[in-house]
Amino acid sequence: MQPIHLPIDDALKSRLGRVGVLFGGQSAERDISLQSGTAVINALKEAGIDPVVIDVGENAISDIQAAKLDRAFIALHGPGGEDGRIQAVLEYLNIPYTGSDVQSSALAMDKLRSKQLWRGVGLPTPDFTVLQADADWTAILENLGGEVMVKPAHEGSSIGMSRVQSAAELQAAYANAAQYDGSVLVERLIVGGEYTVAILDGKALPPIKLETDHRFYDFDAKYLAEDTRYLCPCGLNETKEKELRELALNAFNALGCRGWGRVDVMADAALNFYLLEVNTVPGMTSHSLVPMAAKAEGLSFAQLVMAVLLASL
Repeated sequence: MQPIHLPIDDALKSRLGRVGVLFGGQSAERDISLQSGTAVINALKEAGIDPVVIDVGENAISDIQAAKLDRAFIALHGPGGEDGRIQAVLEYLNIPYTGSDVQSSALAMDKLRSKQLWRGVGLPTPDFTVLQADADWTAILENLGGEVMVKPAHEGSSIGMSRVQSAAELQAAYANAAQYDGSVLVERLIVGGEYTVAILDGKALPPIKLETDHRFYDFDAKYLAEDTRYLCPCGLNETKEKELRELALNAFNALGCRGWGRVDVMADAALNFYLLEVNTVPGMTSHSLVPMAAKAEGLSFAQLVMAVLLASL
C-alpha cells in the first residue's frame, strides 16, 4: 500500500470537494465518537483539507443539507451511525461517504445476523443462541459449555457485555444487556488469544493481539486502562497469520462491507479461529486499533484518514 503524500495537491482537493465530518451522535458511544471525530478533523487539516464539522443530533438531515457537502467522513459509532441509518440519509441526499453501504452496515451492526450469515457460508464463529426473559438459564449455560459471553446484538465498544459462568449470573447479564437492546445474544466462551484485523481498501493489515488483565476486553480495557497490551507483530507464525488475515477479509467481504473496517477474532488453545464481529466504523482514538495496524503498514494517522476518504471517490 503506497503512502499518500501530504498535504494533498489542489487537483485531488478539488476532486474531493467539500468534506464533512459526521461525529458525536446520540448513541451510548457518543463520547468515543467525539474523540474519533476530533482526531479525524485534525488529520484532514494536516492533509490540507478544511472540513465541515457536524455533530449529528436531532436535526441531522437539515444540518447535512445546509452544509452542502460533496462527501462525508463518517466517524459515528453505534446505533444511528454504524447501522445503515446515516448511510441511507447520505445516499438519499446523493452524498458519497466513507465506509460500508446501507445493507452491509446494518448487517455488521447486528451480531446475530452476522453470525447467521457466516455460518451459512461456512465461516467459523462461536456457538450461540438468542436469550429471552423466560429462558432456561441452566440449560442454555450447559449447552454452550458452562461459560459464556452475553452481548446486546446491536451495541459496540463492549457496552452491555458480560462474561458469566452460572445460571444466576446469566440471568443478571441478560437483564443488563436488555437495557441497551431488545435482542440479546449469548455465545460459547472461546478461551485463548484475542486478535483484531483492520481492513483498508481491500487489504487486511497486520493483525494485532490484545492482552488484558480484565476478565475480557471490556469498555475499560479498550478506552481507559493503561495496562492493556497490543502486540503487533501478533506473535503468530507466518502460516497462521496468513490464515487469520484471509479469514478476516472473507468475513468482511461476506457481509458486503467496503472501504475500511475491523474484524475481531478469538483463537482457542489449538489456534482455531472464531469470528466475533465486524466494526464498519472503528474507533480512531488514541487507544484505537486501526491506527496501530496502519502504522505497522507504514501509514501515519493522517495518511490512514486520507486512505479511508479517498476510497469514497
